[in-house]
Amino acid sequence: MTPQSCRCLCGAVTFRATPAKPEMGACHCGMCRHWSGGVFFGVDCTGPIEFASEEALGVYASSDYGERCFCKQCGSTLIWRMRDGSHAVVSVQAFPDPGAFRFASEIFIDEKPDSYSFANDTKRMSGAEFIAQFMS
Repeated sequence: MTPQSCRCLCGAVTFRATPAKPEMGACHCGMCRHWSGGVFFGVDCTGPIEFASEEALGVYASSDYGERCFCKQCGSTLIWRMRDGSHAVVSVQAFPDPGAFRFASEIFIDEKPDSYSFANDTKRMSGAEFIAQFMS
C-alpha cells in the first residue's frame, strides 16, 4: 500500500505511515484497554513511521519490548511499536479513512472481557500466540 498522512485529534502530531494491508485488528490485552479506553483497533504498518515533528509526541515504555505513542496535547492514542523499531501498529482512527480497513484479526483474545463480543469472522490469537510471532 502507499504511505498515508495520519494525525492525532488536535493535529499537533502528524506522521506518515504505510499500511501493510487494508486490514485492521483489535487488541484485547489489559494494557491496550487501559491505554485506549477500550479495545485498541490498529493497522500493521511497514517501514518507518515518519513524523513531521516529535515535539508533541509522548512515548511510554509499557514493557521490555513495546512502547505506546500518544499526543501530549490532546491525549490521542496513536501507535504501539516494538522498542527496537521492528514493528509498528497505528491506530485505525489516525488514518484519513478508517472505514477503508477491513476488520480481520483479534489478539490477546484470552484477555477479552466477557462483557462484549464482535460478530465479525476474524482470525483470533491468544497473547502467547501473538508474542511467539516476534520471539521466533
